Amino acid sequence: MVEKRILGLDFGSKTVGVAVSDPLGMTAQGVEIIRRQKENQLRKTLARIGELILQYQVQTIVLGFPKNMNGTKGERAEKTIAFKESLERRFSLPVILWDERLTTVMADKIMMESDIRREHRKEYVDEIAAMLILQGYLDKNGMDQDGKDCI
Repeated sequence: MVEKRILGLDFGSKTVGVAVSDPLGMTAQGVEIIRRQKENQLRKTLARIGELILQYQVQTIVLGFPKNMNGTKGERAEKTIAFKESLERRFSLPVILWDERLTTVMADKIMMESDIRREHRKEYVDEIAAMLILQGYLDKNGMDQDGKDCI
């Protein structure tokens, strides 16, 4: 069996939450949060993602796609599409958009249930959201095996 790792990303205005699958593609583990000072300064962010791709021998990227609750695409979704295109150009890997609605709410709920203090939650929310995005993809892909965007 060929082991393939999948990188999960939660792309925000100043952070990118990062998760990676286990080698069998069954579970998602949080890795880190990449932080930047300004929204448009992506050079170091992309460089760090490249390091993680090499470190984990990533073959696919799953990128959270922030649709509005009514299914429409807003400004954040457009920026995510542009980031997807940057990732594809730079790394020549497939980048799958994955519906991330409510992942931040779920991440916050997980932290509350884990007794993480409110003032510390923002330190972890993006990483946990990346884990939820990736785990959702892994769970669905395990059943469908089609690897299609779920946007």
